[in-house]
Amino acid sequence: MHSTRTTPARLVLTAALALITGALALTPHTATATEPRPTRERDTTGTAAVTPVSAAHRALAAPAPAFSAPLGYPRQQVLAPDPENPDDKSLRLGLVPYHAIAPKLNALQALGDRVSVEVAGRSAGGRRLYLVTVTAPETARQARDQERMRELIENAPAVAAKDPVLKSAYKTPVFFNSNIHGNEWEGTDASLKLIEQLATANDTRTRDLLAHSRLYFNITANPDGRIAGTRPNANGFDLNRDLVTASQPETRTLRQIEVDKQPAVMLDLHGYVNGTLIEPTTPPHGENYEYDLFLKNTYANALGMEAAVNGLGYTPGEDGVRPAQIPFRDQEEGWDDWPPIFTPQYAAFHGTVAAHTVEIPLQVNNAAYTGLPQSELRRRSAVNVAVAGAALRATLDFVRTRRTSLIADQIEVFRRGAAGAAQVPVSAQTVPGVPGIGPEDVYTTTFPRAYVLPAGTTATARLVDHLLANDVRVARAALPFRLAGRTYPRGSYVVDMRQPKRGLANALLADGRDISDKVSVMYDISGWSLGRLWGAEVVAVPGGSPAGLPLRPVTEAAPAGTVAARGDLRLRLDDPNAVAALNSLLREGIAVRRAADGSVIVPASARSRAAGLARTYDVPFTAAPVAPPTGTTPLHRVRVAAAVTPGELFALREMDFDVTPVSTAVLNAGFDWSSVDVLFVSTGLDRAALTGAARTALDTFLAGHGLVGRGATGAAVGTGAGLLEVTAVEGNEDANGVVRVVNSGPVTAGAPDHGFVYAPVWFTGLGPGVRVEQSYAAGNPLVSGHWRALADGSGGPAAAAGRPAVVSGPHAVLFGTEPLFRDHPKGEFAQVAQALITMGHASSGLVEESG
Repeated sequence: MHSTRTTPARLVLTAALALITGALALTPHTATATEPRPTRERDTTGTAAVTPVSAAHRALAAPAPAFSAPLGYPRQQVLAPDPENPDDKSLRLGLVPYHAIAPKLNALQALGDRVSVEVAGRSAGGRRLYLVTVTAPETARQARDQERMRELIENAPAVAAKDPVLKSAYKTPVFFNSNIHGNEWEGTDASLKLIEQLATANDTRTRDLLAHSRLYFNITANPDGRIAGTRPNANGFDLNRDLVTASQPETRTLRQIEVDKQPAVMLDLHGYVNGTLIEPTTPPHGENYEYDLFLKNTYANALGMEAAVNGLGYTPGEDGVRPAQIPFRDQEEGWDDWPPIFTPQYAAFHGTVAAHTVEIPLQVNNAAYTGLPQSELRRRSAVNVAVAGAALRATLDFVRTRRTSLIADQIEVFRRGAAGAAQVPVSAQTVPGVPGIGPEDVYTTTFPRAYVLPAGTTATARLVDHLLANDVRVARAALPFRLAGRTYPRGSYVVDMRQPKRGLANALLADGRDISDKVSVMYDISGWSLGRLWGAEVVAVPGGSPAGLPLRPVTEAAPAGTVAARGDLRLRLDDPNAVAALNSLLREGIAVRRAADGSVIVPASARSRAAGLARTYDVPFTAAPVAPPTGTTPLHRVRVAAAVTPGELFALREMDFDVTPVSTAVLNAGFDWSSVDVLFVSTGLDRAALTGAARTALDTFLAGHGLVGRGATGAAVGTGAGLLEVTAVEGNEDANGVVRVVNSGPVTAGAPDHGFVYAPVWFTGLGPGVRVEQSYAAGNPLVSGHWRALADGSGGPAAAAGRPAVVSGPHAVLFGTEPLFRDHPKGEFAQVAQALITMGHASSGLVEESG
């Protein structure tokens, strides 16, 4: 049992954060006792997103990365240098600035024939992402043999397990990911130092390691953040929360590395927790991967890294460095591996059997970066580089001595999936050598026999392509078929769960689980179901067998975009792609009208343009009624002023709205309200902090136009301006997950019956003219995630049940759910679009005509 901590994790972490702030102010030259990050990624500054539209366009347009065909190693190239940047935040720390990385990699390649460099992709800011491979030289034929063995492991694991050539000749793939959080720098420098050592070392251990391993280094996963000294990338995204959604080009590059290289071992180098934190984690543990194999290897490597880090000889008294810690052994809860959004947890679904977040010890970012003298920052950074290097070298020793068993365990992961074998619960018997395993560590699931996705919608096509990009196998029916008592039409997609990566398929498609009673606090989100949140119909089939059905494997989804042959066209705004198509039509000045049901009518004269948009956005333009719908209203392109989170800003741009970021500071400086049609607020705009003139200008605009508000901040702007007579009730701020909802108004007409919450809000005290657009379902609305009542019994799902989740009036729509969260719940986006369109036309009477 994990019993080393008796105080609730949330209290410990909160107290530690308070200690950090005080310690930096009072004793800037000493490290604090503990320096954990918050348990949740949340907006702590109230700052609205201001990221440039160019970064969003690059992220949305970036193609999926592709790696070289098996041409042999080394694969060397001369990298063009980047312009020198004196503002690179790495410089103050004495670390390698981004502009020095390309010359450094050129020099490393020139040291011999072990180091190869590929440009794996580009960041949202347009910067190169470097993948370095270190291995003994291979001919093209040897490289093809390695690829054949890699494919055998995944595609025929039962055969691979018995292949003597594979056992002796396959090179163990190892992946080191650095700097995914831009202001956690030192993993990059430690990797560069290690690559230099490996490039020239001629000792027996190094030669043996490189003869039997391929080492892959993602030198900086977030160059935009490295330069700017920020945690997120140029779009404001925490990339270590984006693995399920893959909205950002950096994340898609990471995904492709996992798919193509299939690492058995990986490290994700972070900062800053003192003492150095080395996974495996506390409960709850991800229920969809083979946790017995994962825990066995991850714990064993953690012990080696712990010994190496502690062996550096740093002490709390002399250096401010505390001994390393392993959460599984040393903590009860609060640092879990439940969601697959983190890089190591996502890697487990691609066959990684030892995967770690490593948090190096001494804080140099945020308040420390500005509050400490440069000499102290450089001392700390040097310590951190040494600690990261020790973790890297210990992992190489682990790989060198256990490569055969690591590959055998990777094969077993895929064999269980392909065979439909049961998971193995962890215990002292099934995972010998790992102490303290208790019932709180046992998480398994029951996989359905298959999933069926009936075809024909944009959302289904998007989801199928996403599954394929994640290396999940999907087939399509050439004829109608019957499975487990239900008939499905021709063209339906089938995900047979007897496949190597069944765990990832289930993580993406299943509802998930309500784990509110399992632990008191979670590190981050607890529910993410694409099946419920992406707008596609997903049917879990518990029994039967897809074998013998008329199915053909697919490499991409069939197009869903169509255009009716004659007459006016109808476009239903039930998908973000449809909203983007509408905005493109309006940008071109095409006369589009909105019908009472929320769809839009496109004139027959625009058919050719509609055909192009149907291909671009994969959306159907169906035939409009012969008799024009009554009550249609002409639309114009909606210009949005947005004080929102980075994920929301990105989602608005994904739907091709014209967006101008605003904030309290922007409004106080004087804002031209004539340049926008509607205000969207979720963070960073405090009406009480506005100057008198700015508040008057805001209220004047809202009285004649409209507001879309989300959460407590958005509601405060709406109620403060007198737009809606409601009371916003804030639930437990730690609550998050997938919830059941009931739609009842025009803004949510046709929306899915599930939503996403993160610090949920509901509304009471509804005054005259307030309409309920959506309510939380009765009973317990939480389907999957973590939502507990507070200590006094308030703020829980029972308090929210049946309460309004979305409300509207003539000049405001307020959301208590979070329909654009991190650009993830695609099926919810259209609710926000309908609200913005409605409020953006409020002065023209669209609210009344369409209601």
